Amino acid sequence: MQVSSRPLRCCWLALLPLLLISISGDAQVTTAPQQGIRENDPRLHALTNARIVTAPGKEIEKGTVLVRDGLIVEAGAAVKIPAEARVWDLSGKTVYPGFIDSYSRVGLPDTLQPEPLRPEIDHDDPGAKPKEVPREAAKGTHSWNPRVTPERNAADYVKLDRKAVRGLRELGFTSALVVPGRGIFRGTSAFVNLQDTDPNRTIVAPSVAQHIAFDFNREQDGGYPNSLMGCIALIRQSFLDASWYQAAQDAYRKNPATTERPEANASLAALAEQAQRKQPSVFEAEDELDLLRALRVADEFKLKPVLFGNGYEYRVRKVLAEKKTPIIIPLDFPEVPEIERPERALEYNLDELQHWDRAPSNPARLVEAGIPIAFTTQKLAKPDKEFWTQVRLAVRRGLSKEAALAALTSTPAEIFGLADRVGTIAPGRIANLVVATGDLFTSEARVLTAWIDGQPYDTPLAAGRDPRGTWEVAFEGKTLPLIVEGELEKLEAKLAGEKVMFSAKEDAVLLAAPARLLERGDGVIRLPGRIATDGMTGSGEAPGGAEVRWSARRTAPHPPKKPDEQPSPRDTALDFPETFPAGAYGRAAPPEQPATVLVRGATVWTAGPQGTLQNADLLVTGGKITAVGPGVKAPAGAAAIDGAGLHVTPGIVDCHSHTAISKGVNESSHAVTCEVRVADVVDATDIALYRELAGGVTAANLLHGSANPIGGQNQVIKYRWGGLPEELKFADAAPGVKFALGENVKQANWGEKFKSRYPQTRMGVEQIIRDRFRAAVEYDAGLKKKEGLPPRRDLQLEALSEIVSGKRLIHCHSYRLDEILAFLNVTRDFKITAATLQHILEGYKVADEIAKAGVGASSFADWWAYKMEAFDAIPDNAAMMHGQGVLTSINSDSNDLARRLNTEAAKSMKYAGMSPEEALKLVTIYPARQLRIDAKVGSLEAGKDADFVVWSGHPLSNYTRVNQTWIDGRKYFDRAEDIETRKAFAAQREALVQKALGERMKDLAKPKDEDSKKDAKGDQDAAPKPPGHHHRHRAGSLGSTYGNGSDQHTCTEHGR
Repeated sequence: MQVSSRPLRCCWLALLPLLLISISGDAQVTTAPQQGIRENDPRLHALTNARIVTAPGKEIEKGTVLVRDGLIVEAGAAVKIPAEARVWDLSGKTVYPGFIDSYSRVGLPDTLQPEPLRPEIDHDDPGAKPKEVPREAAKGTHSWNPRVTPERNAADYVKLDRKAVRGLRELGFTSALVVPGRGIFRGTSAFVNLQDTDPNRTIVAPSVAQHIAFDFNREQDGGYPNSLMGCIALIRQSFLDASWYQAAQDAYRKNPATTERPEANASLAALAEQAQRKQPSVFEAEDELDLLRALRVADEFKLKPVLFGNGYEYRVRKVLAEKKTPIIIPLDFPEVPEIERPERALEYNLDELQHWDRAPSNPARLVEAGIPIAFTTQKLAKPDKEFWTQVRLAVRRGLSKEAALAALTSTPAEIFGLADRVGTIAPGRIANLVVATGDLFTSEARVLTAWIDGQPYDTPLAAGRDPRGTWEVAFEGKTLPLIVEGELEKLEAKLAGEKVMFSAKEDAVLLAAPARLLERGDGVIRLPGRIATDGMTGSGEAPGGAEVRWSARRTAPHPPKKPDEQPSPRDTALDFPETFPAGAYGRAAPPEQPATVLVRGATVWTAGPQGTLQNADLLVTGGKITAVGPGVKAPAGAAAIDGAGLHVTPGIVDCHSHTAISKGVNESSHAVTCEVRVADVVDATDIALYRELAGGVTAANLLHGSANPIGGQNQVIKYRWGGLPEELKFADAAPGVKFALGENVKQANWGEKFKSRYPQTRMGVEQIIRDRFRAAVEYDAGLKKKEGLPPRRDLQLEALSEIVSGKRLIHCHSYRLDEILAFLNVTRDFKITAATLQHILEGYKVADEIAKAGVGASSFADWWAYKMEAFDAIPDNAAMMHGQGVLTSINSDSNDLARRLNTEAAKSMKYAGMSPEEALKLVTIYPARQLRIDAKVGSLEAGKDADFVVWSGHPLSNYTRVNQTWIDGRKYFDRAEDIETRKAFAAQREALVQKALGERMKDLAKPKDEDSKKDAKGDQDAAPKPPGHHHRHRAGSLGSTYGNGSDQHTCTEHGR
């Protein structure tokens, strides 16, 4: 950056002290006493002759920005420059508004940096202990849960590290939103200017937004919550408690003499204050489904949401576009998959390859959908090398440079409520500016200077220290041509056409060349020196120690890098339809729902009063069954299915499933967790849904695990594969809660570390259930009180109250007859009728008591002896309970077994002689009745939902396959289509592999820098690193989006 040499300033240096006193006005106001002589830097600046981009889409081709006392006074093409202003001639340069890093941890201590997902340990050392993670000690009055810290404020901790801040400034960032990185409620962020000054001066806004993350303990012994559903329940309860806390404090202040004093709680006070101030709530989301979960929470509590994204937003952008919620986007696009070895390529799922290909288009797709976006350096391993590369890649993928600029300036300013202070170049704004060599978004331009609060901070390039170009080197009357090129971080040079070593750091340079080029014999001559604009000078040493004085003058600038005439394949995503879920078997749209469907001439198993009909027809109209029987007539144009030789049954209903539950089937930390909801964590990407459709399953009861006497709330779903989580939910299903008895809940099979949680005996299990029912009765009574503190809404007791009042069902995991009878006694005492006893392997011993209580039983067909309490199981169990009048079903408790529930039901024919019609009912109408959805599904009767399965033969034969599965009159599975789909997805995968191979070959051909060499050392045989889904590396028991559908979750052997 050059200062003008106008005649007015010919004696600038001589007159500087007096001139500054007369023109600068007062220095920055500060309460700190002055130490020594004041720093009277100029406070009136004119940045002139520059191309000025005042805001996205608005620019001045050649103009001036006038800055006084840290504020922008004027910007325009005809600004009159005051005589006393310091003038900066920026001819050929571009000035932007200062860039904002919208999500940063800069300046925060280790205790507020994100924790590792798993303890760091040296696996090569058998005796190694996990690396200790520094944590902040709790202070003052606070929440009972250490992950709820909304009272924490980043402004109280920020201490900007000069090196880190300099790195951000060199990218063009002049300010950042600093966000605490620990906990669920993480605290409030602070907006800071990235300058080298007193922290009191760097804070622009000390409290911007409350930050919330779906964070939970990944270890079973780590405390509450240890599941995603527990995390969301804690968020929900905390918001309710904050509202109650405010009301309780108000009530106490009005009547302290007659009102019980409420607790002091800084955490709840902070949340209540945030609600009053209507501050934004920023949710951190790991995947695309977390984005939707965050918006549901925000809707529930009428929050002002902002999303901190993950790069997968494009997959659900249609939903995100409905609300136009701003999204802060990290730019950590996946690296090229390491698939040069065929065996490594097999490790990459199709959804991962798709994401590698599509992720750079994410910003453009969101902007096209009208969603405000902001950029951050967060999640980039090496922001100095990656940030602008990724931004420019996003621009080449269709993001306009105006939108890219907005994502760094005006949009974050608006999100954080600071648009009147930062984000644009306009009078009255803080003088945060970026001076660049050219267009940063479409060329290899570089940042020269970051102006912050009206103070310039130069990058190494600002003083003309870029040594690239053509030079004439002079020494002892001789000259040689020198060409310096390459990247600034890795320069390449030739002296007199011969390759030499050349390095530069700030203004220091070093040239090492063969001595013979300078006619100094053999060996190497070293020429250190200094560079300033277009000249270099120095003194070196020749072999033998003789001094060599040298100089150089630039004869030609470094030519700008020409854009490739041939666009890179990386600049465009392959043209394949987008599906949901991503990956294999996803759908581009829901299946068509024909106006009328007729299945003609099939064997129809109605599972209803009509029984099994030979050579019969099934008519479906508008997604509902309208007729079943022989000779049904359909209107013209009906979609017809030739049922000759085929069998048709109701869709299978699985009364006990853990399919499609994301990041934890159990909230296993506490003994009672009925505040948690499976509904919050339905995973519509689980491939097990599609596989189970291929087994004829159309609905399932998604249950919490069996880690607690009283677990979480269930969710009944229909297998509408390709729909979002809310679209899978069965709207008419009765709500319920998973209870459990026996070994799991008393932690008998958890290991030696788990001996402290109550209960540890079966007696204790009975007592804690009884106690919680009593507490629910008292809770109901307390809600009716008029005096004292306002009633507190307790989500756990609310769910129990619904059970006691008959509004919510119980599905109880159980094995032994003694605990079954004890549980039935408890429910009888509270006049509760449980819906089902799950597993119930000793149900045959007490079937008469179960029938008398009116409780259903959902059992395994023939599982036994897999733990002590299962030793007395028999394969006749289901048939014997059914024979005693118990409403009985067969369930899976397994993603794998769910694909064969028809043959599981058939085992009751083999073992107990049950009729085929009754055996089929064990997986159709009987579980539907247990779930109170039999008015809609479970049998083929007029008026019910058109959920049916077309089988190739007898549905209870292990030789039979599913041909088609229909839900709501839509065909969600077709075996013939599936075969063709496999071919299409295989072709897509091969195209992606070939594209990745091309990019991978380029990467392998590049010389590695030192960091890359270290990373690659000894890694030739290492397992590949998937390009996305970093959350997959967590414990398998937690599950994640796009899992492999394996049996990660059952509640047979343990509750975890």
